Amino acid sequence: MGNHLVLQSDFGLGDGAVSAMYGVAYTVSEDIKINNLTHDIPPYDIWVASYRLYQTVKYWPKGTVFVSVVDPGVGSDRRSIACLTKSGHYIITPDNGSLSHINYYEGIEKVIAIDEVVSRLPHSEESHTFHGRDVYAYNGARLASKQVEFEDLGQSISLNSIEKLDITEAIESESELSGSIDVLDIRFGSLWTNIPLSYLKNANISHGDELIVKIYHKEKRVYQNIIKFVRSFADVNVGEPLVYVNSLVNIGVAVNQDSFSDLYHIGTGNDWTIKLSKAPKF
Repeated sequence: MGNHLVLQSDFGLGDGAVSAMYGVAYTVSEDIKINNLTHDIPPYDIWVASYRLYQTVKYWPKGTVFVSVVDPGVGSDRRSIACLTKSGHYIITPDNGSLSHINYYEGIEKVIAIDEVVSRLPHSEESHTFHGRDVYAYNGARLASKQVEFEDLGQSISLNSIEKLDITEAIESESELSGSIDVLDIRFGSLWTNIPLSYLKNANISHGDELIVKIYHKEKRVYQNIIKFVRSFADVNVGEPLVYVNSLVNIGVAVNQDSFSDLYHIGTGNDWTIKLSKAPKF
């Protein structure tokens, strides 16, 4: 196991919260290497927190410890948990669904319920609203620095007992591919779907083909257009839409040098679905 500790939260960098997490971690061990996944998760958005872990975890060395703190239930009876993924990574997070995408797409080997009374920053027992610092960063640093073993963090619990968000499975048929719009490529407003490239290959869809793209919000169609499937943004003119393969080898929809999401008021999550089919050639 390496000594990497990677932090994610919805705290932003406008105050001292993230710096306090760094400070606690370095107080545990000055030999660990701390990095940020992101601290710009939309406030309270567990779905996005779950997806960003899925987007990132597998690209880090085995043994890396991730701390994810999007915790609208802090101070309640929700559990604090740690997991070992099947890819050999560790994640410490509230038990609120933040592990949903990792569990669905990558798999989880073991889950531990952390004892928040025993396994926490010394002298922090009167603080009930900053478990990101007092429980998660503290234990993440202990694990990353090898001061404790994974099993020492608490009691083993059943994977079936943890909270999970509903994840819509992509569907392929002879005439149409459908899936959910899971998340945005946030700075650029591109739509990332859960439709894998393999589905397009199975449908004999190749670069240069035109696709009928339909987007629905709660079963109401809010967008329809014919868009070309291309290798990259440079293959269309500025301001033109495109269908492309994103960095997770799933299908994305974008506008070259503009925000598809903003232009057409498209959101993300299970309420947003997308359907693709090959446009007829005339």
